[in-house]
Amino acid sequence: MSGRDDHRRDGRHDDRRDARGRQRGAARTRGDRHRSNQAPSQRSRRTDPARAVAYDVMREVDASDAYANLVLPPLLRERRLTGRDAAFATELTYGTLRLRGRYDAILAHRVSRPLDQLDPEILDVLRLGTHQLLGMRVPPHAAVSETVALTRDRVGAGPAQMVNAVLRAVGRTSLDDWLEQLRDDAPDELHALATSRSHPLWITRALREALAGAGRDPDETAALLDADNTAPRVTLVARPGLADPDTLRDEADQADLRLEPGRWAPTALVMAGGSDPAALPAVADARAGVQDEGSQLVTLALAAAPLDGPDDTDRRWLDLCAGPGGKSALLAALAAARGARLVANEVQPHRARLVSRALRAAPDGVVEQVRTGDGRDVGADEPGAFDRVLVDAPCTGLGALRRRPESRWRRTPADLGVLTRLQGELLDSALDAVRPWGVVAYVTCSPHQAETRLVVDDVLRRRDDAERIDARAAVRSVLVPDADIDLGPDDGGAGGLDVQLWPHVHGTDAMHLTLMRRTR
Repeated sequence: MSGRDDHRRDGRHDDRRDARGRQRGAARTRGDRHRSNQAPSQRSRRTDPARAVAYDVMREVDASDAYANLVLPPLLRERRLTGRDAAFATELTYGTLRLRGRYDAILAHRVSRPLDQLDPEILDVLRLGTHQLLGMRVPPHAAVSETVALTRDRVGAGPAQMVNAVLRAVGRTSLDDWLEQLRDDAPDELHALATSRSHPLWITRALREALAGAGRDPDETAALLDADNTAPRVTLVARPGLADPDTLRDEADQADLRLEPGRWAPTALVMAGGSDPAALPAVADARAGVQDEGSQLVTLALAAAPLDGPDDTDRRWLDLCAGPGGKSALLAALAAARGARLVANEVQPHRARLVSRALRAAPDGVVEQVRTGDGRDVGADEPGAFDRVLVDAPCTGLGALRRRPESRWRRTPADLGVLTRLQGELLDSALDAVRPWGVVAYVTCSPHQAETRLVVDDVLRRRDDAERIDARAAVRSVLVPDADIDLGPDDGGAGGLDVQLWPHVHGTDAMHLTLMRRTR
Protein backbone atom coordinates (compact mmCIF):
# COMPACT_ATOMS: atom_id res chain seq x y z
CA MET A 1 0.00 0.00 0.00
CA SER A 2 1.35 3.46 -0.83
CA GLY A 3 2.29 6.03 1.77
CA ARG A 4 -0.50 8.17 0.42
CA ASP A 5 -3.05 5.51 1.25
CA ASP A 6 -1.47 5.16 4.68
CA HIS A 7 -1.96 8.90 5.18
CA ARG A 8 -5.67 8.47 4.66
CA ARG A 9 -5.87 5.34 6.77
CA ASP A 10 -3.73 6.13 9.81
CA GLY A 11 -3.18 8.84 12.40
CA ARG A 12 -5.40 11.83 12.89
CA HIS A 13 -6.65 11.68 9.32
CA ASP A 14 -8.81 8.58 9.73
CA ASP A 15 -12.23 9.28 8.20
CA ARG A 16 -13.85 6.04 9.35
CA ARG A 17 -15.31 7.59 12.49
CA ASP A 18 -18.75 9.08 12.85
CA ALA A 19 -19.64 12.27 14.74
CA ARG A 20 -19.33 10.45 18.06
CA GLY A 21 -15.89 9.11 17.25
CA ARG A 22 -17.10 5.57 16.56
CA GLN A 23 -15.34 3.47 13.96
CA ARG A 24 -17.71 3.29 11.00
CA GLY A 25 -19.18 -0.15 10.47
CA ALA A 26 -18.03 -1.45 13.85
CA ALA A 27 -20.36 -3.43 16.07
CA ARG A 28 -22.24 -1.52 18.73
CA THR A 29 -22.63 -4.22 21.34
CA ARG A 30 -23.72 -3.57 24.88
CA GLY A 31 -23.36 -6.98 26.35
CA ASP A 32 -25.82 -8.60 23.95
CA ARG A 33 -24.13 -11.99 24.24
CA HIS A 34 -24.82 -12.01 27.97
CA ARG A 35 -28.27 -10.45 28.02
CA SER A 36 -30.26 -12.28 30.62
CA ASN A 37 -33.42 -14.17 29.69
CA GLN A 38 -34.89 -13.29 33.07
CA ALA A 39 -38.23 -11.60 33.23
CA PRO A 40 -37.96 -7.89 34.00
CA SER A 41 -39.30 -8.51 37.51
CA GLN A 42 -36.32 -10.79 38.21
CA ARG A 43 -33.75 -8.13 37.30
CA SER A 44 -32.56 -5.19 39.33
CA ARG A 45 -35.35 -2.64 39.38
CA ARG A 46 -32.96 0.28 39.09
CA THR A 47 -29.61 0.71 37.41
CA ASP A 48 -27.80 3.87 38.43
CA PRO A 49 -27.93 6.16 35.34
CA ALA A 50 -24.39 7.53 35.82
CA ARG A 51 -22.87 4.06 36.02
CA ALA A 52 -24.94 2.94 33.04
CA VAL A 53 -23.56 5.83 30.98
CA ALA A 54 -19.99 4.95 31.99
CA TYR A 55 -20.54 1.32 31.00
CA ASP A 56 -22.10 2.26 27.65
CA VAL A 57 -19.18 4.56 26.83
CA MET A 58 -16.70 1.82 27.76
CA ARG A 59 -18.45 -0.56 25.37
CA GLU A 60 -18.44 2.01 22.56
CA VAL A 61 -14.73 2.58 23.11
CA ASP A 62 -13.99 -1.15 23.02
CA ALA A 63 -16.45 -2.47 20.46
CA SER A 64 -16.57 0.51 18.07
CA ASP A 65 -13.04 1.87 18.51
CA ALA A 66 -14.63 5.16 19.56
CA TYR A 67 -13.10 8.08 21.46
CA ALA A 68 -14.59 8.64 24.89
CA ASN A 69 -14.39 12.43 24.63
CA LEU A 70 -16.68 12.28 21.57
CA VAL A 71 -19.09 9.64 22.89
CA LEU A 72 -19.60 10.78 26.48
CA PRO A 73 -20.90 14.38 26.12
CA PRO A 74 -23.78 13.59 23.74
CA LEU A 75 -24.69 10.55 25.82
CA LEU A 76 -24.89 12.70 28.95
CA ARG A 77 -27.21 15.07 27.10
CA GLU A 78 -29.29 12.22 25.72
CA ARG A 79 -29.75 10.69 29.19
CA ARG A 80 -30.23 14.15 30.74
CA LEU A 81 -27.46 13.75 33.29
CA THR A 82 -26.20 17.01 34.76
CA GLY A 83 -24.41 18.27 37.85
CA ARG A 84 -23.08 15.66 40.23
CA ASP A 85 -24.42 12.73 38.19
CA ALA A 86 -22.63 13.94 35.06
CA ALA A 87 -19.44 14.56 37.04
CA PHE A 88 -19.63 11.06 38.54
CA ALA A 89 -20.14 9.45 35.12
CA THR A 90 -17.25 11.46 33.68
CA GLU A 91 -14.80 10.54 36.45
CA LEU A 92 -15.87 6.90 36.37
CA THR A 93 -15.42 6.70 32.60
CA TYR A 94 -12.12 8.53 32.26
CA GLY A 95 -10.62 7.19 35.47
CA THR A 96 -11.35 3.60 34.46
CA LEU A 97 -9.90 4.13 30.98
CA ARG A 98 -6.74 5.76 32.33
CA LEU A 99 -6.09 3.16 34.99
CA ARG A 100 -7.16 0.12 33.02
CA GLY A 101 -3.68 -1.39 33.02
CA ARG A 102 -3.36 -1.10 36.80
CA TYR A 103 -6.81 -2.53 37.37
CA ASP A 104 -6.23 -5.44 35.00
CA ALA A 105 -3.08 -6.35 36.91
CA ILE A 106 -5.06 -6.25 40.17
CA LEU A 107 -7.98 -8.22 38.76
CA ALA A 108 -5.58 -10.89 37.52
CA HIS A 109 -4.92 -11.68 41.20
CA ARG A 110 -8.62 -12.19 41.95
CA VAL A 111 -10.04 -13.76 38.78
CA SER A 112 -9.53 -17.51 38.47
CA ARG A 113 -8.77 -17.49 34.74
CA PRO A 114 -6.71 -15.29 32.40
CA LEU A 115 -8.42 -11.96 31.75
CA ASP A 116 -8.24 -12.45 27.99
CA GLN A 117 -10.59 -15.41 28.44
CA LEU A 118 -13.25 -13.17 30.00
CA ASP A 119 -15.89 -11.68 27.76
CA PRO A 120 -15.15 -7.97 27.30
CA GLU A 121 -18.51 -6.91 28.77
CA ILE A 122 -17.68 -8.66 32.05
CA LEU A 123 -14.16 -7.25 32.10
CA ASP A 124 -15.50 -3.73 31.63
CA VAL A 125 -17.89 -3.95 34.59
CA LEU A 126 -15.06 -5.38 36.72
CA ARG A 127 -12.85 -2.45 35.75
CA LEU A 128 -15.62 0.04 36.56
CA GLY A 129 -16.21 -1.57 39.94
CA THR A 130 -12.50 -1.66 40.73
CA HIS A 131 -12.14 2.04 39.98
CA GLN A 132 -14.99 2.82 42.38
CA LEU A 133 -13.31 0.72 45.07
CA LEU A 134 -9.74 1.95 44.62
CA GLY A 135 -9.91 5.22 42.68
CA MET A 136 -13.02 7.05 43.87
CA ARG A 137 -14.58 7.99 47.20
CA VAL A 138 -17.39 5.47 46.85
CA PRO A 139 -18.26 3.37 49.94
CA PRO A 140 -17.23 -0.25 49.27
CA HIS A 141 -20.72 -1.67 49.75
CA ALA A 142 -22.14 0.82 47.22
CA ALA A 143 -19.32 0.19 44.73
CA VAL A 144 -20.00 -3.54 44.81
CA SER A 145 -23.79 -3.54 44.97
CA GLU A 146 -24.27 -0.89 42.27
CA THR A 147 -21.80 -2.64 39.94
CA VAL A 148 -23.60 -5.94 40.50
CA ALA A 149 -26.91 -4.25 39.64
CA LEU A 150 -25.32 -2.80 36.51
CA THR A 151 -24.08 -6.25 35.56
CA ARG A 152 -27.53 -7.80 35.96
CA ASP A 153 -29.07 -5.09 33.81
CA ARG A 154 -26.46 -4.85 31.08
CA VAL A 155 -24.84 -8.31 31.06
CA GLY A 156 -26.85 -10.95 32.94
CA ALA A 157 -27.57 -12.67 36.25
CA GLY A 158 -24.88 -15.35 35.94
CA PRO A 159 -21.97 -12.94 35.44
CA ALA A 160 -23.37 -10.76 38.26
CA GLN A 161 -22.55 -13.46 40.80
CA MET A 162 -18.97 -13.66 39.60
CA VAL A 163 -18.63 -9.85 39.58
CA ASN A 164 -19.88 -9.71 43.16
CA ALA A 165 -17.30 -12.27 44.34
CA VAL A 166 -14.37 -10.70 42.50
CA LEU A 167 -15.08 -7.13 43.62
CA ARG A 168 -15.48 -8.16 47.24
CA ALA A 169 -12.10 -9.87 47.01
CA VAL A 170 -10.51 -6.79 45.40
CA GLY A 171 -11.95 -4.49 48.07
CA ARG A 172 -10.38 -6.45 50.93
CA THR A 173 -6.97 -4.98 49.98
CA SER A 174 -6.16 -1.26 50.10
CA LEU A 175 -4.82 0.64 47.08
CA ASP A 176 -1.43 1.15 48.75
CA ASP A 177 -1.11 -2.57 49.41
CA TRP A 178 -2.16 -3.37 45.86
CA LEU A 179 0.49 -0.99 44.47
CA GLU A 180 3.11 -2.62 46.65
CA GLN A 181 1.98 -6.01 45.32
CA LEU A 182 2.28 -4.81 41.72
CA ARG A 183 5.79 -3.51 42.37
CA ASP A 184 6.75 -6.84 43.92
CA ASP A 185 5.34 -8.67 40.87
CA ALA A 186 7.39 -6.59 38.40
CA PRO A 187 10.75 -7.92 37.13
CA ASP A 188 12.34 -4.45 37.16
CA GLU A 189 11.64 -0.81 37.89
CA LEU A 190 10.43 0.02 34.37
CA HIS A 191 7.84 -2.77 34.47
CA ALA A 192 6.80 -1.60 37.93
CA LEU A 193 6.29 1.95 36.68
CA ALA A 194 4.31 0.77 33.66
CA THR A 195 1.96 -1.42 35.66
CA SER A 196 1.46 0.74 38.73
CA ARG A 197 1.07 3.94 36.64
CA SER A 198 -1.09 2.17 34.04
CA HIS A 199 0.85 2.70 30.81
CA PRO A 200 1.94 0.09 28.27
CA LEU A 201 5.58 -0.87 28.77
CA TRP A 202 6.67 0.41 25.36
CA ILE A 203 5.14 3.84 26.03
CA THR A 204 6.74 4.01 29.48
CA ARG A 205 10.12 3.23 27.93
CA ALA A 206 9.60 5.75 25.11
CA LEU A 207 8.64 8.53 27.54
CA ARG A 208 11.68 7.86 29.70
CA GLU A 209 13.91 8.00 26.63
CA ALA A 210 12.19 11.21 25.50
CA LEU A 211 12.92 12.84 28.86
CA ALA A 212 16.56 11.85 28.62
CA GLY A 213 16.75 12.99 24.99
CA ALA A 214 15.42 16.41 26.01
CA GLY A 215 18.11 16.69 28.68
CA ARG A 216 15.78 16.01 31.58
CA ASP A 217 16.22 13.52 34.40
CA PRO A 218 14.78 10.09 33.45
CA ASP A 219 13.67 9.82 37.10
CA GLU A 220 10.91 12.28 36.13
CA THR A 221 9.15 9.39 34.35
CA ALA A 222 6.98 8.58 37.36
CA ALA A 223 5.83 12.20 37.63
CA LEU A 224 5.09 12.31 33.89
CA LEU A 225 3.02 9.11 34.05
CA ASP A 226 1.13 10.47 37.06
CA ALA A 227 0.39 13.66 35.11
CA ASP A 228 -1.01 11.52 32.28
CA ASN A 229 -3.38 9.98 34.82
CA THR A 230 -4.64 13.35 36.08
CA ALA A 231 -7.66 14.89 34.40
CA PRO A 232 -6.65 18.18 32.73
CA ARG A 233 -8.57 21.36 33.36
CA VAL A 234 -10.34 22.96 30.41
CA THR A 235 -8.26 25.74 28.86
CA LEU A 236 -9.74 28.41 26.61
CA VAL A 237 -8.08 30.60 24.02
CA ALA A 238 -9.14 34.22 23.59
CA ARG A 239 -8.53 34.77 19.89
CA PRO A 240 -6.83 38.17 19.45
CA GLY A 241 -8.99 40.82 17.85
CA LEU A 242 -12.10 38.72 18.46
CA ALA A 243 -12.06 38.32 22.23
CA ASP A 244 -9.77 39.29 25.06
CA PRO A 245 -9.26 37.70 28.48
CA ASP A 246 -11.09 40.48 30.33
CA THR A 247 -14.14 40.10 28.08
CA LEU A 248 -14.15 36.35 28.61
CA ARG A 249 -13.94 36.76 32.37
CA ASP A 250 -16.91 39.16 32.26
CA GLU A 251 -18.93 36.65 30.24
CA ALA A 252 -17.96 33.92 32.70
CA ASP A 253 -19.09 36.01 35.65
CA GLN A 254 -22.47 36.53 34.01
CA ALA A 255 -22.78 32.76 33.44
CA ASP A 256 -21.75 32.08 37.05
CA LEU A 257 -18.50 30.47 35.87
CA ARG A 258 -14.94 31.17 36.95
CA LEU A 259 -11.93 31.70 34.70
CA GLU A 260 -8.31 32.03 35.79
CA PRO A 261 -5.39 33.38 33.74
CA GLY A 262 -3.26 30.81 31.98
CA ARG A 263 0.21 30.09 33.24
CA TRP A 264 2.15 30.88 30.06
CA ALA A 265 0.15 32.22 27.11
CA PRO A 266 -1.47 35.68 27.23
CA THR A 267 -4.37 34.24 25.25
CA ALA A 268 -5.07 31.41 27.73
CA LEU A 269 -7.73 31.15 30.44
CA VAL A 270 -8.40 28.10 32.60
CA MET A 271 -11.89 27.04 33.63
CA ALA A 272 -12.50 26.10 37.24
CA GLY A 273 -14.27 22.84 37.98
CA GLY A 274 -16.24 20.88 35.41
CA SER A 275 -17.95 23.84 33.77
CA ASP A 276 -19.25 23.66 30.21
CA PRO A 277 -17.29 26.08 27.99
CA ALA A 278 -20.17 26.22 25.50
CA ALA A 279 -22.06 28.27 28.10
CA LEU A 280 -19.86 31.25 27.19
CA PRO A 281 -21.14 33.28 24.22
CA ALA A 282 -17.60 33.84 22.94
CA VAL A 283 -17.04 30.08 22.71
CA ALA A 284 -20.45 29.47 21.16
CA ASP A 285 -19.72 31.93 18.34
CA ALA A 286 -16.00 30.98 17.91
CA ARG A 287 -14.45 34.23 19.12
CA ALA A 288 -12.85 31.95 21.70
CA GLY A 289 -12.37 28.20 21.83
CA VAL A 290 -11.11 25.27 23.82
CA GLN A 291 -7.37 24.85 23.21
CA ASP A 292 -4.56 23.43 25.31
CA GLU A 293 -2.12 26.10 26.46
CA GLY A 294 0.80 24.25 24.87
CA SER A 295 -1.04 24.29 21.55
CA GLN A 296 -1.53 28.03 21.93
CA LEU A 297 2.16 28.59 22.71
CA VAL A 298 3.49 26.81 19.63
CA THR A 299 1.03 28.67 17.40
CA LEU A 300 1.95 32.03 18.91
CA ALA A 301 5.64 31.15 18.51
CA LEU A 302 5.27 30.50 14.78
CA ALA A 303 3.65 33.91 14.31
CA ALA A 304 6.37 35.57 16.41
CA ALA A 305 9.39 33.91 14.76
CA PRO A 306 11.62 36.43 12.95
CA LEU A 307 11.06 36.52 9.21
CA ASP A 308 13.32 38.12 6.63
CA GLY A 309 11.39 40.27 4.18
CA PRO A 310 7.92 41.82 4.45
CA ASP A 311 5.31 40.08 6.56
CA ASP A 312 2.57 42.65 6.86
CA THR A 313 0.85 43.12 3.49
CA ASP A 314 -0.58 40.66 0.98
CA ARG A 315 1.15 37.73 2.62
CA ARG A 316 -0.02 34.15 2.91
CA TRP A 317 0.22 31.72 5.82
CA LEU A 318 -0.54 28.01 5.60
CA ASP A 319 -1.82 25.46 8.09
CA LEU A 320 -0.89 22.26 6.26
CA CYS A 321 -2.74 19.73 8.46
CA ALA A 322 -5.46 21.97 9.83
CA GLY A 323 -8.09 19.67 11.36
CA PRO A 324 -9.89 20.12 13.65
CA GLY A 325 -9.10 23.84 13.45
CA GLY A 326 -7.96 25.19 16.82
CA LYS A 327 -4.53 26.29 15.63
CA SER A 328 -6.00 27.59 12.36
CA ALA A 329 -8.43 29.80 14.25
CA LEU A 330 -5.64 31.29 16.37
CA LEU A 331 -3.41 31.74 13.32
CA ALA A 332 -6.22 33.51 11.47
CA ALA A 333 -6.70 35.94 14.35
CA LEU A 334 -2.96 36.66 14.40
CA ALA A 335 -2.81 36.97 10.61
CA ALA A 336 -5.61 39.53 10.64
CA ALA A 337 -3.47 41.90 12.69
CA ARG A 338 -0.69 41.63 10.07
CA GLY A 339 -2.74 41.96 6.91
CA ALA A 340 -1.92 38.34 6.08
CA ARG A 341 -4.23 35.66 4.69
CA LEU A 342 -4.55 32.07 5.85
CA VAL A 343 -4.96 28.91 3.80
CA ALA A 344 -6.11 25.93 5.87
CA ASN A 345 -5.54 22.54 4.28
CA GLU A 346 -6.96 19.27 5.60
CA VAL A 347 -6.89 15.83 3.98
CA GLN A 348 -10.21 14.57 5.37
CA PRO A 349 -13.47 16.28 4.35
CA HIS A 350 -15.22 15.86 7.71
CA ARG A 351 -12.23 17.42 9.49
CA ALA A 352 -12.14 20.25 6.94
CA ARG A 353 -15.73 21.00 7.93
CA LEU A 354 -14.59 21.26 11.56
CA VAL A 355 -11.90 23.73 10.46
CA SER A 356 -14.48 25.88 8.68
CA ARG A 357 -16.61 25.87 11.82
CA ALA A 358 -13.66 26.91 13.99
CA LEU A 359 -12.89 29.78 11.57
CA ARG A 360 -16.43 31.13 11.30
CA ALA A 361 -15.65 34.21 13.42
CA ALA A 362 -12.48 35.14 11.51
CA PRO A 363 -12.51 38.67 10.04
CA ASP A 364 -13.61 38.99 6.43
CA GLY A 365 -10.84 38.41 3.93
CA VAL A 366 -8.41 36.75 6.35
CA VAL A 367 -9.25 33.16 5.47
CA GLU A 368 -8.32 32.75 1.83
CA GLN A 369 -9.46 29.14 1.68
CA VAL A 370 -10.32 26.06 3.68
CA ARG A 371 -9.57 23.22 1.33
CA THR A 372 -9.43 19.45 1.26
CA GLY A 373 -6.22 17.98 -0.07
CA ASP A 374 -3.17 15.88 0.68
CA GLY A 375 -0.62 18.06 2.44
CA ARG A 376 2.20 16.21 0.72
CA ASP A 377 1.14 17.69 -2.62
CA VAL A 378 1.16 21.35 -1.56
CA GLY A 379 4.91 21.90 -1.85
CA ALA A 380 4.97 20.67 -5.45
CA ASP A 381 1.74 22.44 -6.41
CA GLU A 382 2.58 25.82 -4.79
CA PRO A 383 6.35 26.08 -4.36
CA GLY A 384 7.51 29.09 -2.36
CA ALA A 385 3.97 30.44 -2.04
CA PHE A 386 3.78 31.00 1.72
CA ASP A 387 5.58 33.07 4.33
CA ARG A 388 4.76 30.91 7.35
CA VAL A 389 3.74 27.26 7.36
CA LEU A 390 2.48 25.17 10.27
CA VAL A 391 2.91 21.39 10.08
CA ASP A 392 0.83 19.99 12.94
CA ALA A 393 1.73 16.48 11.92
CA PRO A 394 -0.35 13.34 12.55
CA CYS A 395 1.35 11.45 15.38
CA THR A 396 0.86 8.81 18.05
CA GLY A 397 -0.63 11.40 20.40
CA LEU A 398 1.52 10.23 23.31
CA GLY A 399 1.62 13.81 24.53
CA ALA A 400 -2.15 13.97 25.06
CA LEU A 401 -2.79 10.72 26.94
CA ARG A 402 -4.42 12.64 29.79
CA ARG A 403 -7.09 13.82 27.32
CA ARG A 404 -7.53 10.61 25.32
CA PRO A 405 -6.76 7.85 27.81
CA GLU A 406 -7.93 5.07 25.50
CA SER A 407 -5.15 5.96 23.03
CA ARG A 408 -2.48 4.38 25.20
CA TRP A 409 -4.17 1.00 24.81
CA ARG A 410 -4.62 1.34 21.04
CA ARG A 411 -1.26 2.54 19.83
CA THR A 412 1.55 0.05 19.16
CA PRO A 413 5.22 0.49 18.23
CA ALA A 414 4.26 -0.61 14.71
CA ASP A 415 2.40 2.71 14.26
CA LEU A 416 5.66 4.63 14.36
CA GLY A 417 6.94 3.43 11.00
CA VAL A 418 3.88 4.64 9.09
CA LEU A 419 3.63 7.89 11.03
CA THR A 420 7.27 8.94 10.89
CA ARG A 421 7.38 8.39 7.13
CA LEU A 422 4.27 10.55 6.77
CA GLN A 423 5.67 13.21 9.10
CA GLY A 424 8.86 13.48 7.03
CA GLU A 425 6.92 13.76 3.77
CA LEU A 426 4.70 16.51 5.19
CA LEU A 427 7.69 18.44 6.50
CA ASP A 428 9.41 18.20 3.12
CA SER A 429 6.27 19.54 1.46
CA ALA A 430 6.08 22.42 3.94
CA LEU A 431 9.70 23.41 3.29
CA ASP A 432 8.98 23.38 -0.45
CA ALA A 433 5.84 25.48 0.06
CA VAL A 434 7.49 28.22 2.12
CA ARG A 435 9.27 31.08 0.35
CA PRO A 436 13.01 31.68 0.77
CA TRP A 437 13.64 33.00 4.30
CA GLY A 438 10.14 32.02 5.31
CA VAL A 439 9.47 30.02 8.48
CA VAL A 440 8.11 26.49 9.04
CA ALA A 441 6.90 25.18 12.40
CA TYR A 442 6.98 21.42 12.86
CA VAL A 443 4.65 20.47 15.71
CA THR A 444 3.62 17.14 17.20
CA CYS A 445 1.55 16.28 20.24
CA SER A 446 4.09 13.58 21.07
CA PRO A 447 7.47 13.72 22.78
CA HIS A 448 8.62 10.45 21.20
CA GLN A 449 12.07 11.09 19.75
CA ALA A 450 11.25 9.17 16.57
CA GLU A 451 8.42 11.64 15.87
CA THR A 452 10.23 14.81 16.90
CA ARG A 453 13.95 15.45 16.68
CA LEU A 454 14.74 12.40 14.52
CA VAL A 455 12.13 13.32 11.88
CA VAL A 456 13.51 16.86 11.63
CA ASP A 457 17.13 15.67 11.62
CA ASP A 458 16.41 13.26 8.79
CA VAL A 459 14.70 15.88 6.62
CA LEU A 460 17.36 18.55 7.20
CA ARG A 461 20.13 16.03 6.54
CA ARG A 462 18.73 15.47 3.05
CA ARG A 463 18.25 19.16 2.25
CA ASP A 464 20.70 22.04 1.86
CA ASP A 465 18.08 24.80 1.75
CA ALA A 466 16.75 24.83 5.32
CA GLU A 467 18.03 25.27 8.87
CA ARG A 468 16.74 25.20 12.44
CA ILE A 469 16.12 28.49 14.18
CA ASP A 470 15.62 29.22 17.87
CA ALA A 471 12.16 28.00 18.86
CA ARG A 472 12.95 28.60 22.53
CA ALA A 473 13.50 32.30 21.92
CA ALA A 474 10.25 32.47 19.95
CA VAL A 475 8.30 30.82 22.78
CA ARG A 476 9.85 33.06 25.42
CA SER A 477 8.94 36.13 23.33
CA VAL A 478 5.21 35.35 23.55
CA LEU A 479 4.93 34.45 27.26
CA VAL A 480 2.95 36.46 29.77
CA PRO A 481 5.14 39.04 31.55
CA ASP A 482 7.54 37.65 34.17
CA ALA A 483 6.82 34.02 33.27
CA ASP A 484 9.87 31.87 34.01
CA ILE A 485 9.45 28.78 31.86
CA ASP A 486 11.68 25.72 32.25
CA LEU A 487 12.55 24.52 28.74
CA GLY A 488 15.28 22.17 29.91
CA PRO A 489 19.04 22.48 29.45
CA ASP A 490 20.55 24.16 26.41
CA ASP A 491 23.00 21.58 25.11
CA GLY A 492 24.37 23.91 22.47
CA GLY A 493 23.13 21.66 19.67
CA ALA A 494 19.91 21.21 17.75
CA GLY A 495 18.07 20.10 20.87
CA GLY A 496 18.91 23.41 22.49
CA LEU A 497 16.84 25.20 19.82
CA ASP A 498 13.75 23.00 19.96
CA VAL A 499 10.93 23.22 22.53
CA GLN A 500 9.45 20.22 24.32
CA LEU A 501 6.63 20.89 26.75
CA TRP A 502 5.58 18.38 29.44
CA PRO A 503 2.39 17.78 31.44
CA HIS A 504 4.27 17.32 34.73
CA VAL A 505 6.43 20.43 34.23
CA HIS A 506 4.27 22.90 32.33
CA GLY A 507 0.74 21.62 32.91
CA THR A 508 0.24 21.37 29.12
CA ASP A 509 0.11 18.52 26.67
CA ALA A 510 3.58 17.22 25.73
CA MET A 511 3.79 19.45 22.67
CA HIS A 512 6.96 19.54 20.55
CA LEU A 513 8.05 22.51 18.42
CA THR A 514 10.89 22.85 15.93
CA LEU A 515 11.18 26.07 13.91
CA MET A 516 13.01 26.09 10.55
CA ARG A 517 13.92 28.75 8.02
CA ARG A 518 14.16 28.20 4.27
CA THR A 519 17.60 29.52 3.28
CA ARG A 520 17.22 29.82 -0.48
